[in-house]
Amino acid sequence: MPAGASNETGTSLSPAQHPWVASYPPGVSWDQHFTPRPLYTLLDEAVAAHAHRPCTNFLGKVTTYGEIGDLVDRAAAGLQKLGFGRGSRIGLFLPNSPTYLVYYYAILKIGGIVVNYNPLYAVEELIKQVKDSETELMVTLDLAVLFEKVEALLKAGVLPRAVVCSFPGLLPATKSILFRMFKGKQLAQVNKSPVADRIIFEAEVLGNGGRPELPPIDPENDLAVLQYTGGTTGIPKGAMLTHANLYVNVLQVAAFAPELETARHRVLAVLPFFHVFAMTVVLNFGVMKAAEMILMPRFVLEEAMELIEDLKPSILPGVPTLFNALMNHPRFASLDVSSLRYCLSGGAALPVEVKQRFEKMTGCKLVEGYGLSETSPVVTANPLEGPNKPGSIGLPVPGTIISLRDLADPTREVPMGERGELCVRGPQVMKGYWRQPEETANQMVDGFFRTGDVAVMDEDGYFYLVDRIKDLIISSGYNVYPRRIEEAIYQHPAVEEVSVIGIADERRGEAPKAFIKLEEGMSATAAEILAHLEPKLSRIEMPVEIEFRSELPKTLIGKPSKRDLKLEEADRRKAKEREAQA
Repeated sequence: MPAGASNETGTSLSPAQHPWVASYPPGVSWDQHFTPRPLYTLLDEAVAAHAHRPCTNFLGKVTTYGEIGDLVDRAAAGLQKLGFGRGSRIGLFLPNSPTYLVYYYAILKIGGIVVNYNPLYAVEELIKQVKDSETELMVTLDLAVLFEKVEALLKAGVLPRAVVCSFPGLLPATKSILFRMFKGKQLAQVNKSPVADRIIFEAEVLGNGGRPELPPIDPENDLAVLQYTGGTTGIPKGAMLTHANLYVNVLQVAAFAPELETARHRVLAVLPFFHVFAMTVVLNFGVMKAAEMILMPRFVLEEAMELIEDLKPSILPGVPTLFNALMNHPRFASLDVSSLRYCLSGGAALPVEVKQRFEKMTGCKLVEGYGLSETSPVVTANPLEGPNKPGSIGLPVPGTIISLRDLADPTREVPMGERGELCVRGPQVMKGYWRQPEETANQMVDGFFRTGDVAVMDEDGYFYLVDRIKDLIISSGYNVYPRRIEEAIYQHPAVEEVSVIGIADERRGEAPKAFIKLEEGMSATAAEILAHLEPKLSRIEMPVEIEFRSELPKTLIGKPSKRDLKLEEADRRKAKEREAQA
């Protein structure tokens, strides 16, 4: 049983009421009490017990838990000297790197709030999030591709200050020299920036004795992370995740997976830490288990395969498209993957055929789970050992109750076997949406969080996602909101009507396709539309196909009918499959 957990809750669930109770693996109890603590104590405990154990492996440079712990304390003390502390909202605009770990836990230590930013976002998106969160400081690297966006935020006057850290300083000595010699153009000229007066170099932050003053933390109420999610409208919403939400979710995962020993595993961190799945399952859980985290600053399939073969990770969390991409690579069949023990899938539905084929090819169990930004994120998971049902998102993790509610009347619970909206109650459910009390209230019913996903439960208490209420596209595990893409396309002067749907994509799972009707007498090409969208959308949001129509299908009330477009695309795909088989 993990630290902070006990069986003394006084709560009991009957298998008749909640069938998953009887389906739990031997030795794992649903009825556990988890004592919340400040999230950074996960790192403090790992440092105290495993100071000499490798914490990160970043492009060949290994940093121990003791070294990371020292850097965290120095960064925390430095941030306090700069005037940041309890309640300060500090953004992380970083790829997977030791820098992310250091500042993530440093912010938490001073009572600050981590605001995660996706480095792939367009500047327009970043401005909205900075304004909404009132981010006071942004931490980034001196890579031009990152710094230029942060510089734009400083120029726009929405961001007061930024800390810039050295990318070459993260590399092994030889690689650092070679990078500066041959790839120096990839580094920003930070000193020459017109906003240099608002830039703080990392040396200024870390140049101290590493003795921060630790403020009191109320885990149940103090925010640890603002995790932005687009919601059903595509308008950014900050999920307020407390120390208790995130700390307990790690304990819930640990309690459900007792097979994962401490100080025994290597985790391949291909998922970005700014994504809630990786933040909990790779970063926080990895630290709790004193795992060595092999960090990839960006995902390149060939490099990931090399790392699997050379560094021999035992755990690989990923999205379904990752596992599909691995299998479809011509070299994968001959790759040495014998080190892999557990592969964890989340972020999107895992096709049964992908799970079964991957397990057959590798001999490694591929386990599906489910969660959301609003739930820290883990809600359900299939057991690592024991019944693992293909197509199922698994059982609720300890301390979590799922209620399936009638789609027309969410106050009514549906009988077993019927479809209903998946609603969650548990200690991992967020405090609410940042400064949006009405939206928070709209997402709750009878103390349960409404996920917007439709599911069904079988007689063993395993859940299956069958549909989505939210009109969104799941692309490579990320939520892509059609409305946002449509609004950007509408800004083109030649566009009269547009409708965006998700279509099947071998690489991403789903990808956006735009159907456009042009203004009479106007013209535009797909290339011109894409050029128009380039500064407005991130790469993952860019349509993979654009189709021009003289008319778009409409509903009876005159709204564009996405249902008709989806049916057309499905018929088109089936026709192509028949042609391929002929």
